[in-house]
Amino acid sequence: MNTKSKIALVTGGSRGLGKNAALKIAQKGLDVIITYNSSREEADAVVNEIKALGQKAIAYQLDTRDVKSFDAFVKNIAEHLETETGNPNIDFLINNAGTALYAPITETTEEQLDDIVDIHFKGVFFLTQKMLPFINDGGGIINISSGLARFALPGSSAYGSIKAGVEMLTKYMAKELGPRRIKANVIAPGAIETDFGGGRTRDDQHVNSMVSSITALGRAGLPDDIGGVVAFLCTEDAGWINGQRIEASGGMFL
Repeated sequence: MNTKSKIALVTGGSRGLGKNAALKIAQKGLDVIITYNSSREEADAVVNEIKALGQKAIAYQLDTRDVKSFDAFVKNIAEHLETETGNPNIDFLINNAGTALYAPITETTEEQLDDIVDIHFKGVFFLTQKMLPFINDGGGIINISSGLARFALPGSSAYGSIKAGVEMLTKYMAKELGPRRIKANVIAPGAIETDFGGGRTRDDQHVNSMVSSITALGRAGLPDDIGGVVAFLCTEDAGWINGQRIEASGGMFL
């Protein structure tokens, strides 16, 4: 890693919004660490794209539902950075990794709910906790939420409710970490054309048309609509934004 570059860690950075955010962050001149859950090939491809932009990058496997693995994960990153830069710290943590769940309340199982809680809330809470000793004072935390924490669509009760929890958690992070000048903000994307949730928004024409019809800008979102917002929050220009929910949805359900 270049000692002159700030460093961002993006969980779930091998595809979708995480990949786009990692690339946009690199374009801002930061080095990037990404995590992936299962596809090493996809992660390596993103690492190579970042390196082609002139920034340093590395990928680590991480299942954000496995809290017990976090100590070893953080230790590996710190040791790598210490070797490369002489400093084990990063500047920005982007809690992006996640999965979808589409199920009505009547059909949601305890196992499904536990999985969503573990990935989207418990994982975010404890990974942030474990990383805090290694986030530079003046750095930042960016959590990814969803428009579904503001409006309700049938079938997303568990997912949307947990994301609402992440939004409140972000306010607590901003408050408690203020003495270290660490900013915490949350970005809430609308429906985006990725492979998330089986690619519903991207591949199901009925869903895509529905999203377009209730969005002021008249279309579903694209990864490029989100990654730049994440990258902006990793710059000095965003230094006075703290404890905020930024929805990037093109104006869904206004």
